[in-house]
Amino acid sequence: MLIKRTLAFIDEAGVEAGQRVDPVLRKVAAVAIIDNPFAGRFERDLSPLTDASVEIGRHICQLAVALMAPHKPTSYGKAAVIGMNGEQEHGVAMLTTVFGNVMRDAAGGGKAWISSFTKRAAPGATIDIPLAHKDALYVRSHYDGITITLPDAPLPDELAIICAFANRGRPNHRVGGLAAADIKGIDGLT
Repeated sequence: MLIKRTLAFIDEAGVEAGQRVDPVLRKVAAVAIIDNPFAGRFERDLSPLTDASVEIGRHICQLAVALMAPHKPTSYGKAAVIGMNGEQEHGVAMLTTVFGNVMRDAAGGGKAWISSFTKRAAPGATIDIPLAHKDALYVRSHYDGITITLPDAPLPDELAIICAFANRGRPNHRVGGLAAADIKGIDGLT
């Protein structure tokens, strides 16, 4: 599937609640806009979308990780916005395990399930992409997200496929829970 447009977003926080953030919190998202081959009709077999998500994922994950530099990803999330002529299931089909494995590879590994969100929307949609630690879902300091707005996308017959990464947990996190330093040996897939 041909990527029609690519969008990229960076959100970097250097100060939070009057406190310097060191290192800065950098959150990034990269988006691929593609035609939805199943828009306007029901198709039982969505495997062409799942299959295509590998190369699309490689493209946008490579871009997103480059935007992270000089930082390395420690958390991730994924999302899709489906144009109004498509089904939510079309976006979900593109965010399955094969797309997730591409994200894990781009992040330098990852054991945890990848948080995701999908929705149908008109062009100009805003979406919140959830983020969680890449090696253990229960690291509370890394529960976060990035909000992006898609100008002129997705059109009714398009899909927007999104990967997001962050280099650290929330600034000033202090509500307890499992710490990133404690995750060695924890099975992040539970």
